[in-house]
Amino acid sequence: MPRIVAKEVLAPGIKKFVIEHPQIARKRQPGQFVIVRVHGEGERFPLTIADADPERGTITLVVQEVGHSTMEMGRKEPGEVILDVVGPLGRPTPIRRYGRVVCMGGGVGVAEIYPVSLALKEAGNEVIGIIGARTRELVIMEKEMRSATHQLIVCTDDGSYGVHGLVTKPLQEMIERKERIDHVFCIGPVPMMKAVAEVTRPVGIPTSVSLNPIMVDGTGMCGACRVTVGGTTRFACVDGPDFDAHQVDFDELMKRLAQYRNEEKLSLQRLHVGEEEPKCAARAAS
Repeated sequence: MPRIVAKEVLAPGIKKFVIEHPQIARKRQPGQFVIVRVHGEGERFPLTIADADPERGTITLVVQEVGHSTMEMGRKEPGEVILDVVGPLGRPTPIRRYGRVVCMGGGVGVAEIYPVSLALKEAGNEVIGIIGARTRELVIMEKEMRSATHQLIVCTDDGSYGVHGLVTKPLQEMIERKERIDHVFCIGPVPMMKAVAEVTRPVGIPTSVSLNPIMVDGTGMCGACRVTVGGTTRFACVDGPDFDAHQVDFDELMKRLAQYRNEEKLSLQRLHVGEEEPKCAARAAS
């Protein structure tokens, strides 16, 4: 079982794990992900591979604690193991020399756009980075993104750091100044990716987004990750996760992501109750 070798708190509720997995570290390419299962009774959930070190045989995963399973993983400490880390999965992001590209990350999406930005820079592109978060304390991996870009713009919703506003603001300003943009890569919350698509659509700038819908097996068999792209049903795990932003039905995607919201709330409540109840009492009740 993969062992955790390092852990770091990047921001409130966001943690970085370095995990031993030589096979994935050797084969992983930018944009690919893994399916994680913390323990035998846990659910499977996808995490983008934020970094890899083939020599050390490690991969880096960034986890935002938003539900039962991610909170369980967030409790893990160095030296502990994770039951399953399966991958690399998904199609790698197409890396080539586009010219001048903009790489955008929102929230924990910054960890996911980082390897793409770095690979595009190494491929000879001029890379402009735009990253954002709600507040300054939620901005993650700024140092890494500066190393992976030629210019980095940081935005915060409340204006506590960098540009006051959404990540679409500096992108819109670049377009209004008629700056050359050959391709936009964007990873973040669905509303953010939809907003970026609406900014680039009128001017015809090719835009790629990485989708992270509900997933179970990650191999295309269950169909849980289906999305509509260009009017056709696609599976994000095997056909993606990268898609043409101007073809994605974001409204449908948001509805599907909210489908199990009540069940997720109940699961979190059980997790918190479990923390408060003595284990012996839980066994006695079972």
